[in-house]
Amino acid sequence: MAQMTIDTPTRSEMTEARIIAAARRLFVTRNYADVTTGMITEEAGVTKGGLYHHFPSKERLYVTMMLRDLEGKRRMFSRAVEMEGTCRERLARITRDFLELPEEDRELTRLVRRDINIFTDPERDKLVRAYQRALPDLIERIVTDGIAHGELRPGNPRILSWSFVALVEVVIGEYAREALGDSDARLGHVLDLFFHGAAA
Repeated sequence: MAQMTIDTPTRSEMTEARIIAAARRLFVTRNYADVTTGMITEEAGVTKGGLYHHFPSKERLYVTMMLRDLEGKRRMFSRAVEMEGTCRERLARITRDFLELPEEDRELTRLVRRDINIFTDPERDKLVRAYQRALPDLIERIVTDGIAHGELRPGNPRILSWSFVALVEVVIGEYAREALGDSDARLGHVLDLFFHGAAA
C-alpha cells in the first residue's frame, strides 16, 4: 500500500508565508503609503535582503498578497454558486461564508477599493479582475439564475450583484455589528433589503 506523504514547506516557503502574513496585518491597519519595507521586515522577523529575495518591491508584495487572498476567496465562495437551492439560499451561503471570515480576511477584501488608485496597469487591472472574480462575478451568476427562475424580477444582473455587494459591505462595520447584532441578524438584514426593500 502506497503511503501518503504531506509536503513539508521549505524554509523559503515558510519565510515567504511569514512575510505575507506580516504584510496582511500591516496593510489592513495602515494606509498603503504608510507601510514601509522596514515595518514589514520587522513584523515578519526577516532581513531586508530576505524580503527582497522574495518580493523585489512593496508593490509586488502587495499585489501577490492580494491576488492569493482573492483567489482563495473565489474558490471558497464558488461553493455557493455550485450548490443546489434557491437564489436566496445561495446568496445566504456566500454572504454567511463572508461574514464568518476572520476580521482581517474581511478587511483585506476591502483593500482593493481603498488602494486601487495607487496602482497603474497591469497591476491595477489584475487586482480589479481578481476582486470581480472573487465576489461580484459569482454573485452575478446567482442573481442571473434568480432572474431566470422568476425569483427576482428582470433587471441588470451586474448592477444587482454590485448592489448586493454594497449591502454586505454596510453590515461588516462596527456600527452595524452593534446595531444589528450577530452574523445571522446581519445576514437577515441584507437578504430582506435585497429581496423586499425597505418599504413598510
